Amino acid sequence: MHSRKVSKAIIPAAGLGTRFLPATKASPKEMLPLVDKPLIQYAVEEAVSAGIQDIIVITGRGKRAIEDHFDLSFELEENLKESGKEKLLNEIRRISELANFCYVRQRHARGLGDAILCAQHLIGNEPFAVILGDEVLLNTPIRGVYEVEAEEVSRYGIIAAEPAGPRLFKVTDLIEKPSLQEAPSRLAVIGRYILPAAIFPVLEKTPPGKNQEIQLTDALRALARSSPMHALLMNGIRHDAGDKLGFLKATVEFGLKNPELGDRFAHYLKGLKF
Repeated sequence: MHSRKVSKAIIPAAGLGTRFLPATKASPKEMLPLVDKPLIQYAVEEAVSAGIQDIIVITGRGKRAIEDHFDLSFELEENLKESGKEKLLNEIRRISELANFCYVRQRHARGLGDAILCAQHLIGNEPFAVILGDEVLLNTPIRGVYEVEAEEVSRYGIIAAEPAGPRLFKVTDLIEKPSLQEAPSRLAVIGRYILPAAIFPVLEKTPPGKNQEIQLTDALRALARSSPMHALLMNGIRHDAGDKLGFLKATVEFGLKNPELGDRFAHYLKGLKF
């Protein structure tokens, strides 16, 4: 069997962002700035760097700012041009040319599994990527699972797995947000997936699970029973920017690595008294 190139990615962005209220009352969580770029742009750039050409963003009510961010902005571009701000002008133009964008509305907040189903008609029979924009990664091309602390287990989908190679695991089961006692491991599924189109009929039959939502983890669990599924342990730095503390940590990490601000920011941090 020949492997098929993955050229499409789904970025679910229809959530209400309740963990960041009141900041997200009128502005999408995905547009929260991490240094000088919104969270969702990091996800898009990661997909593009992996060879993805088509980005399908699942949106909801109040998410228009996401579409505007990746669209042309003639008035802003003209202003930057007249002001001689060529570097900013080139960056703004680059954003709108990153990929081919398509937006699909998720009418009801029914979970990640339902969000992915919303894009079924655009995926067809192709394998595709799913990237959760509130998980940001540093220094690694590897995606899959991440070993979390015991107290964090109940926040993630956790896999039961058998070693299948260096950092590679064969998945035998998945449990969505288990208690520490129920968890088969501390290997958490992070927001990076390569999925076959076969996941769609499974999702259609998946009943609501945790929080009465259609959980992708439940569908993956069913799929793993009928076909091989593997997970790769990442060895880089991961931040859950959908969490306030995780967002602050990501801001520090990305700020220190920023070529324009990093040295000055490091100097400032070293001078803080705790």
